[in-house]
Amino acid sequence: MKITYEEIYLHVLPALESKKSEFEVYRYKKVSEQDIWNFCITKKWKKKIVPEVPLHHIVNDILSISPAEFMTFEQIENSKTSNWFSEINQEELQLLLNPKKEVE
Repeated sequence: MKITYEEIYLHVLPALESKKSEFEVYRYKKVSEQDIWNFCITKKWKKKIVPEVPLHHIVNDILSISPAEFMTFEQIENSKTSNWFSEINQEELQLLLNPKKEVE
C-alpha cells in the first residue's frame, strides 16, 4: 500500500511549520506551509516519486530550503503567470506593439 501525498503532508507538517517560522524571522510573513509544500513538489522533487522517498529525506529537504532559493522560485513562477499588460486596454496594447510613425 502506497502512502499518499496528503498523508506525507500530514507527517511532515511540523517541519513545514518550522520552515514557515524560519521564513517569518527573515520577514517573509506571507509564506504558508502549503506554499513550501508546493515548492518542494514542483521544484525539489520534480523528478522524484515522492511516496517512494524515505520520510527523513523529505524532512531534510524541507528543512534545507533557503529563503533565497524559495523566493527565487516564487519570482520565476509569478513572472510566468503574470499578465504584464492587464492594466492597459487593447487599443493601448496595439499602440505599444505596432506604433505608427508620426508624420512631420
